[in-house]
Amino acid sequence: MDLEALVAEASAVLDYAVEPFLSGHRAESAVSKKGNDFATEVDLAIERQVVDALVKATGIEVHGEEFGGADVESPWVWVLDPVDGTFNYAAGSPLAGILLGLLRDGEPVAGLTWLPFIGTRYTAVVGGPLMKDGEPQPALEPASLADALIGAGSFSADSRGRFPGRYRVAVLENLSRLSSRFRMHGSTGLDLAYVADGILGGAISFGSHVWDHAAGVALVRAAGGIVTDLAGEPWVPASKSALAAAPGVHAEILEILRSTGQPEDY
Repeated sequence: MDLEALVAEASAVLDYAVEPFLSGHRAESAVSKKGNDFATEVDLAIERQVVDALVKATGIEVHGEEFGGADVESPWVWVLDPVDGTFNYAAGSPLAGILLGLLRDGEPVAGLTWLPFIGTRYTAVVGGPLMKDGEPQPALEPASLADALIGAGSFSADSRGRFPGRYRVAVLENLSRLSSRFRMHGSTGLDLAYVADGILGGAISFGSHVWDHAAGVALVRAAGGIVTDLAGEPWVPASKSALAAAPGVHAEILEILRSTGQPEDY
């Protein structure tokens, strides 16, 4: 497969999705999902549009957030999140985007992150470099946690589940002793793209959805960053969390995570 050609085809497909994405801002909930999550009509319409166009243009099947599709362990599969940051999108925040990753046997080999309200498009293929609005970006340099902005997902302190709220509070409390520069953007895809771009030094995701991570993992790795789960194992589609960071910052955050203890202790 010619990855550059596939990314070019996929870029054109996402460009056609920008207009409905922009025009649907503040769309109301159309489909209730687990917990208090939901999907808007825009999520559903963009997924249908992008899936149809991608299959026709590239011949590769798609796994989407809203309708599922091909197995993410397929030899080749696109992984799509039509509206990442749905709460932001519905509320009128510009911090939302379209995420598209390409997996080969479960390995992210290309990523596209479109941030239409900000007017920024990120792409990358395995081996790099990160491309921002068509221009190659410098590789990430080793950095220090004390000097870095860190992205983290929002949560309730009283939530349970795989990573209880009290555990998340403890992680952020311990991180704050070295860096008080936390940012909660409400969009995992944006956080990962910003790590790749060097805007954030690192980002922690307590989520497990492959469509939130596939595109960004490809971007960060292409930029020279490191992506694992919170236990330090390399990120794979079945991972239940993600830690993406520049060299140096990743090691410091991982050490803090390990010193915080196990989530089940909370």
